[in-house]
Amino acid sequence: MKTIGLLGGMSWESTQTYYRLLNEGVKRRLGGLHSAKLILYSVDFAEIEELQHQGNWAETGNILSRAARALEQAGAEFLVIGTNTMHKVAPEIEQTIGIPLLHIADATAGVLKQDGLSSVGLLGTRFTMEQDFYRERLEQAGIQVIVPEEPEREVIHRVIYEELCQGEINQASKQAYLEIVTSLIERGAQAVVLGCTEIGLLIRQEDTPVAVYDTTEIHAAQAVEKALAT
Repeated sequence: MKTIGLLGGMSWESTQTYYRLLNEGVKRRLGGLHSAKLILYSVDFAEIEELQHQGNWAETGNILSRAARALEQAGAEFLVIGTNTMHKVAPEIEQTIGIPLLHIADATAGVLKQDGLSSVGLLGTRFTMEQDFYRERLEQAGIQVIVPEEPEREVIHRVIYEELCQGEINQASKQAYLEIVTSLIERGAQAVVLGCTEIGLLIRQEDTPVAVYDTTEIHAAQAVEKALAT
């Protein structure tokens, strides 16, 4: 079994979901008392969030690159960044390490293509919905990406940072998200990608007849496959 390097803390609420999914996945595959071999580096999200909203992506890249090198030096054999948004600096991180990085958008695109989808709605932070670094990975795989309208993007972003990243689950926010999911389908999306690792804390597949793809679950499942591959 390969040792997974998990770069987390963004937020710790979603990182604990990664930890659970990785261990559940290994146990499901190997049985008994098996669990995942992993090394966790958890950053202080307050520092990252401030830099994000300042637009200082270079410094966020420096912080996460140092953390990634620490994981490699500690014995990690490949890297998983436990957040969608900070894959914006994935290229910078990859340049500083000698181990593979399992990209969350690539993992998601693979599942979408496998399921025969050509058009999806994307929920996430403003950075993920509005910038190219994430959407381009899906589009390069032949998948059209539809993002919510501006007022909807504002709601999605606010709920992520003011509620979900602080462990708050609000039923009114859940309903607002589900209405946005429906509107994306009406605009031509065949399914909706939960492109923020916290959104799965708020809405799940059983909440809507629309097909939803939780990137945290997809990413963790592919990390398990990579860890157990011979």
